[in-house]
Amino acid sequence: MSDIRIRREHDLGLDVARAVADDWAEQCRTQFDMQCSVRRGESSDTVEFRRSGVNGRLIVAADHFDLDAKLGFLLGAFSKTIEREIRSNLDQQLARHAGDAKKRG
Repeated sequence: MSDIRIRREHDLGLDVARAVADDWAEQCRTQFDMQCSVRRGESSDTVEFRRSGVNGRLIVAADHFDLDAKLGFLLGAFSKTIEREIRSNLDQQLARHAGDAKKRG
């Protein structure tokens, strides 16, 4: 089994971070056929995702994202590629929403 851990600091606040996480989860659903569920909390949310061979969670806070994923044996061979794709998708969502937040601010 392979583990992927990604942390991204941001200054978007919880409302915008939630929008980033919602868009990221939707992209995971459509692009990777993941099942995603979101648990809202007072100071952070948790997006849980899974499909055959992978499961994990994304912690969404006002100032950071923490992603932990576990890859099964077969997908473990592709862990570097999968991690690179997750990083890229999350970074794209962050950049897009950061630009939107600046336009509003």
